[in-house]
Amino acid sequence: MIRHLTSMGVAVALLGCSTDEDPYLWLEDVGGEDALAWVEEHNRATRDAFAKDPEFESLEQRLLGIFDADDRIPYVYKAGDWYYNLWQDEDNPRGLWRRTTLEEYRKPDPTWEVVLDIDALGEAEGENWVYGGASILVPTYDRCLLRLSRGGADADVVREFDLVAKTFVDGGFSLPEAKQNVAWAGPDAVFVATDFGPGTMTDSGYARIVKLWQRGQPLEDAIAVFEGEPSDVSVGAYAELSPGFEMQFVYRGRDFYNSDRYIRRDAELVPLAIPTDAGYATHRGWLYVTPRSDWEVAGRTYATGSLLAIKLDRFLAGERDLSVLFEPGEGTALAGYSLTRNHVLINILDNVRNRIEVAAPGPDGWTAAPLQGADGTGFQTIDADAVDPDRDDRYFLETTDYLTPSTLSLASVGEAPAVLKSAPGKFDADGLGIRQHWAMSADGTRIPYFQVSRVDATDARPTLLYGYGGFRIPQVPRYSAGIGAGWLERGGVYVVANIRGGGEFGPDWHQAALKVDRPRAYEDFIAVAEDLIRRGVTTSKQLGVMGGSNGGLLMGNMLTMRPDLFGAIVAQVPLFDMRRYHELLAGASWMAEFGDPDDPDEWAFIEGFSPYHNVSDDVDYPRLLVTTSTRDDRVHPGHARKMVAKMWDMGHDVLYYENVEGGHAGAADNAQRAYMWTLAFRFLWDALADG
Repeated sequence: MIRHLTSMGVAVALLGCSTDEDPYLWLEDVGGEDALAWVEEHNRATRDAFAKDPEFESLEQRLLGIFDADDRIPYVYKAGDWYYNLWQDEDNPRGLWRRTTLEEYRKPDPTWEVVLDIDALGEAEGENWVYGGASILVPTYDRCLLRLSRGGADADVVREFDLVAKTFVDGGFSLPEAKQNVAWAGPDAVFVATDFGPGTMTDSGYARIVKLWQRGQPLEDAIAVFEGEPSDVSVGAYAELSPGFEMQFVYRGRDFYNSDRYIRRDAELVPLAIPTDAGYATHRGWLYVTPRSDWEVAGRTYATGSLLAIKLDRFLAGERDLSVLFEPGEGTALAGYSLTRNHVLINILDNVRNRIEVAAPGPDGWTAAPLQGADGTGFQTIDADAVDPDRDDRYFLETTDYLTPSTLSLASVGEAPAVLKSAPGKFDADGLGIRQHWAMSADGTRIPYFQVSRVDATDARPTLLYGYGGFRIPQVPRYSAGIGAGWLERGGVYVVANIRGGGEFGPDWHQAALKVDRPRAYEDFIAVAEDLIRRGVTTSKQLGVMGGSNGGLLMGNMLTMRPDLFGAIVAQVPLFDMRRYHELLAGASWMAEFGDPDDPDEWAFIEGFSPYHNVSDDVDYPRLLVTTSTRDDRVHPGHARKMVAKMWDMGHDVLYYENVEGGHAGAADNAQRAYMWTLAFRFLWDALADG
């Protein structure tokens, strides 16, 4: 049976043959005429809803001024003798890729040399180019593989660029738009994993074949290095090109968390015998391994979440006496590490508070000690990143928290950090404070969360609770001028929940919310919300929640699981349809996180956290704003479109906005970012202020 309904003035054909059919499938046609007409109708309705809001334009302009401000820290990375930066502002919305020297960078107003004007390039070529990064050739630093995407999508084009002449290389390496991995294999060769034609991509939409492509050679003549299976996530290869330590690596991602790794020698692949779920790095003859489950080898067990080191040649010879540089304890987790020439900077989370240790090998083994100026105080987030790992032991040190703008310092191991740049405050933080609290989840697990609010507040206030809870990503304190100007200055409370599924307490914290245990993340978030109400910080009518991507899935489940608990919800670039997520764009790559909907046993639990299948027409839901991007080729915009169409036809109060650009980030330039954040803040404040 075919029936016709009208959704926001757009007539659509709905298939009503069985409950298994999706009547909104037509909205998955990203560029379809009917789908885009539906999008524009909803966008217009959302714009109209705020057209007479006197505060909308003023906040939008303020946020744009913050994002475009000249006094931001221009973060740099070093390649050769240059320090590179991408700078976006009012005059350069897509950005100037530029560089300077350290001597200049130390100055309050450095002189920059423009390498490539992205806006001018886009105008000259008639493309909406967004800079996607550059892989610079080592050790000459005179060429790069430049990535450019249309509208900020994950798929990009790759072109070889001459960093001396500052022009594209005539006849150089060049690849058309695709989701691809490309890396230098030497000055005249690259590893290419791309769309080579029908049957060469995985079910997740990534390359399953990697080839070695020589300069001047037709791409079709490139030599195959490795071929994976369609069920794999992706494959790729790269080379370590530092003089004296040259080596080639190949990887096969079987799922999001398990990969086979190989060293390529004389065109032969030698397995790197580490656990498939372990992370690793090589640097100047050392192998570093981070097991994500207990690793039993040579009569010893190396703990989940530890950081291990061994000389690579010894490991390849069969030795397994790895040195333990870090082992997690009660409340501690490895947040990451950075490799200088002679040291390892170990970033540790201790009950979601940062500190950094520095480790070094010696005649009696490895030793570790607190890094000067980074031993952890208050709620600061501290990052230490090596400046030039092949040449010296210098590192950049960045410190920040929810109320303190970033400070960027430079030091060499053993020296006190010297401040390079400090960002000024962009909102009035007077009277505000940061506190950490703990809620009790349904299974008795204690869940930490950060609260930013006025220290003298005694009344319940509009509160914005943010969460993510997935893919091992921790939520740590960072300064956000947007949150400050758009929410805190108005008297709102800002809260960040450190729920399971994230990486705040290491791999176990993440694995506690995988697949059948996914509801643990949602129970944790609900526990934080209830704790805020119990403590009198807010009320359910004053409590708004926000999250994006996997956090958007979290928001969809808050909508369907506990509609009584919240006054408003913002879901950004969300997953909603968990029955079809694995068939849409990169979705198949996340089955290790969520499960396989085609397996009846797994769909039995996935259906329970699929918002699209649990929304009902007879429930009083909180107000909902859903935003996405037409150019998001990671999380399909069909998730957002279909959920809104379904709820709209049920008669629910839903607003929708789809940015035409931006990719999975949701915005491609500062003007788009300012609009999208203003939309979220104004929606939330209007919904919650009178609660």
